[in-house]
Amino acid sequence: MSRTVRPARRVGLSLPPWIAHALRAQRGPVPWSAVTRGALAGGPLLLAAVLADRASLGVVAAIAAMLAGINDRPGSRRTSVRRIGVPALAGAVGLLIGTYAGQHLGAVPLTLVLTGLGMVAGGVSAAGTVGSGAGTQLLVTSAVGAGMPLPEPGWQSVLAFLAGAGWLLALRLVLPTPGSLTGDSRLGSRLGTRLGTRLDSRLGTRLGTRLGTRLGTRLDSRLGTRLDSRLGTRLGTRLGTRLDFRFDGERAAVADVYDAVAALLDAAGTEQAGARRAALTAALDHAQDALAGPRLRRYASSAAERRLHAQYAAALPLGEAATALAWAEQAVPARASEGPRRLAAAVRGSVHAGPLPAPTRTEPALRALDDALLHAAEAFDRGRGRDLHTRRRSVASLARTVLGAGGREYGLRVGLCFGASAAVAQALHHGHWYGSHQHWYWLPATAVFLVKPDLGPLVSRVLCRAAGTVSGALVFAGFAAVLPRPEGLVALVALCGALVPVAARHFAAQTTVVTVLVLALVMVGGEPQASVSRIGETLLACAIVLVVGHLPLPGQRGGGIRARIDVADAAAHAYLAHVLSESGDRAARWKLRREAYRTLAEARAAIALAAAELPALARHSEGADEVAAVLERLVDTTTACAVHLDDTGRLTPRHTDRLAGLRDELAERRGRVGRHRTLA
Repeated sequence: MSRTVRPARRVGLSLPPWIAHALRAQRGPVPWSAVTRGALAGGPLLLAAVLADRASLGVVAAIAAMLAGINDRPGSRRTSVRRIGVPALAGAVGLLIGTYAGQHLGAVPLTLVLTGLGMVAGGVSAAGTVGSGAGTQLLVTSAVGAGMPLPEPGWQSVLAFLAGAGWLLALRLVLPTPGSLTGDSRLGSRLGTRLGTRLDSRLGTRLGTRLGTRLGTRLDSRLGTRLDSRLGTRLGTRLGTRLDFRFDGERAAVADVYDAVAALLDAAGTEQAGARRAALTAALDHAQDALAGPRLRRYASSAAERRLHAQYAAALPLGEAATALAWAEQAVPARASEGPRRLAAAVRGSVHAGPLPAPTRTEPALRALDDALLHAAEAFDRGRGRDLHTRRRSVASLARTVLGAGGREYGLRVGLCFGASAAVAQALHHGHWYGSHQHWYWLPATAVFLVKPDLGPLVSRVLCRAAGTVSGALVFAGFAAVLPRPEGLVALVALCGALVPVAARHFAAQTTVVTVLVLALVMVGGEPQASVSRIGETLLACAIVLVVGHLPLPGQRGGGIRARIDVADAAAHAYLAHVLSESGDRAARWKLRREAYRTLAEARAAIALAAAELPALARHSEGADEVAAVLERLVDTTTACAVHLDDTGRLTPRHTDRLAGLRDELAERRGRVGRHRTLA
């Protein structure tokens, strides 16, 4: 959440979007915890396998750890189970299919099987971030299983793959995050107080006894009880703080929400209000995902987690009031943002909120903000909360996404690129173009990372992949010439594993690190130095993806963008209909508002990626950005209406006129990218 995007520097004329996107990089603090996990993942696994004389299984385990490390993103530990675990299971399935298909099928049937897998993986990738990661690993491991034969049976390779991914996931769950050991100190404080009171009162009694008087016994017993219970409290507080780091990701995410509310209040009445509102949406989405991860029980089982749920729920009315104030386009008193900032500090420190400054109650939105602050203070003290106001996606809803227009277009593009690259790779392999290299997985695996539309614009990824592979192959050639084998290569794998989280800031840098890592792995597994051939295969994969990715496909192009606009449109109108019905169910209103803003953010992200494609593809999403902007203004106006109705019970002419104008503008614009929809 703390990362920001650094735009490309402007030199003279502005660059085309497809070039500017390739030059953009993320920036932010170094993720030291992820760096530590990367260093402890692939390298030690490979070392253990080499010592056990099972280097090929160690290579598979290290590849799994590398892929899991790519999916190891900031967030809660509970979220990481799904974000890392689900793609790892898909990768194991892909490895199993690829291994046995490569052993028993000829070139043509194998190509057809891989093409079908590509279509399935592409459709599943349209379901979201986890689905995209699962689709990517399914295809990469199927290419590795078919194109990199191993001496061990297929089931052993699958177990090694699961062990490698499971090892990194275990590190993610067990290791604390440096600098975030602020856990729930209340439990340790209470335990320490009781422990200090019971044990250290005896120390005070002994001290008084030594003084030899009954008065000394009584006074020093009380003195020992008071002083040493304080000491026990401090020790217990530190103990509880250090032991309860399980929820550091959730705690940071919820605190970021309160900071985003404060930033939006500061920006009310300025040009930055729109960007701050979008940042608030991103913070709420991140916190909601962090708290709603997979669990064994239906509800939060610990007091610390229940308190975080309550603190998140208390932020929803604050965000609603702040959005209404920003919509009014009027500056608010400076002290209005002090309350949310104090709440953010309280969440990070896991302490009571303390006194909160109340803003001026002159406007409905300011009164709503004041009421929300009071509610938040009560929620912080009570610490009870369950409802995260999330919409559970049903199996039918996921199926509609996968089989819909966006999923079909996505699956067809991925399937064709993956199948074409697999066919070319096998033709080169059977024609002995590889020479002494018996592995042909590189070409289709490279195509997977290039063709995934949700991972970035096609031409941007092609440019970055080509540059990264060339630089990575040259760097590895230099290391391979001087490093001892295999110990030097194992150390290089550990170093690259640590660099993967840092290199994720730019796709070219990530490609460079991953290229060095994979080339080191396959050399440990017994393959000769292959830097030159890998450069040639990468450039060939780039050419295949560029050609196939721009071929005319059946149906209307831009289906994914139109599908996301339709979903955002439906969510916005459902939210508007609920508010205009003047229902008193605020929990339902907050759920609908969260869904409306979340779907809009997803549509905005997809539109931004589509706009950075080459003009031949970017033209299919023209007009989508304007429709999304109108929908955002409609949802902001709906939020302002909800706050005003809570306070006065009726809407002002400004609210009604704005709603009517936005609905008319939306009806005029949305025909360009989506179906016509009317509101009853």
